[in-house]
Amino acid sequence: MNTMTMSPERHTLSRSGWLRAAVLGANDGILSTASLIVGVAAAPNVAHAQIVLTGVAGLVAGAMSMAAGEYVSVSSQADAETNDLAREAAELALDRDGEHQELADIYVGRGLTPKLAAEVATQLMAHDALGAHARDELGLTDALAARPIQASLSSAASFAVGAAMPLLAAVLVSRAAVGWSVPAASIAALVFLGVVGARAGGAPVGKPTLRVVFWGILAMAASAGIGRLFGAAV
Repeated sequence: MNTMTMSPERHTLSRSGWLRAAVLGANDGILSTASLIVGVAAAPNVAHAQIVLTGVAGLVAGAMSMAAGEYVSVSSQADAETNDLAREAAELALDRDGEHQELADIYVGRGLTPKLAAEVATQLMAHDALGAHARDELGLTDALAARPIQASLSSAASFAVGAAMPLLAAVLVSRAAVGWSVPAASIAALVFLGVVGARAGGAPVGKPTLRVVFWGILAMAASAGIGRLFGAAV
């Protein structure tokens, strides 16, 4: 008799938290640092060392800012989840029958008969009442739970990696070549980021890549225009 071994399904949803933070951080690192370097380089009488120093400062400040901002925002989400779970636990302690009916009504709304829905609610609540309500009433799961430290570190690290691309391009070329080498390296990095992010998220490659490249070119062009217009070293 032939037997088939079923491999576990792999879904991209479980990666959504860190993937979002990592892609956002890398994209922001490339765009903000490249735009900063290009804007400063477009101004006259700015030395190569000053351009590089600007890029380094942008990398460090941006990584720290991303880490702090992501930690604060995701911590707020985690606090909201904790409060919702605590409220649900209190409601279960005060009115278990009412919470059972509430859970059964949810399953009826999803297509079960009232009898089967009540039976399913009974069994799930006997196993893990709070977990059942967290998942089916509040929409909270382990895969989508807020993880502030993970999101913070992912954002900071990915920002630094992204920012290193245009910064490295600025370091390796002459002062005269910064104006074209940094945008070229940044666009290449944005294309790579778009492809990697799309594939990691299970999405088509074309549109995400075009989006990041379009906004990258727009940001660098605007920064270069400001540098040329005002002619001031930042």
